[in-house]
Amino acid sequence: MLTLFGLLTALPAVLALHLLEPELVLPGFSVLLFVEAGFAVIAARLIHLPDNSDDITLWDLAGGFTLIGCAAAMFGEPDQAALLLTEQGGLRPSSRP
Repeated sequence: MLTLFGLLTALPAVLALHLLEPELVLPGFSVLLFVEAGFAVIAARLIHLPDNSDDITLWDLAGGFTLIGCAAAMFGEPDQAALLLTEQGGLRPSSRP
């Protein structure tokens, strides 16, 4: 389960670094981790495991994804998140302040 958590965290990070512009990496990674946390919660609700399990469960994975997503959101700046949510098809000025 720990290997699955590592793969599901590292793979989106690598993809975000290669596919997104540098200022969009943290907001994009944060959103992706929140989506992964949502999928982990849905899977945990569908797969009923005993509450006294000593192993790592899907609820633990959901919490880990949420924690890392919150950290990525905190390290990003608000204008980066706004840039991620605005339309990306428009022309951008080539000079930046």
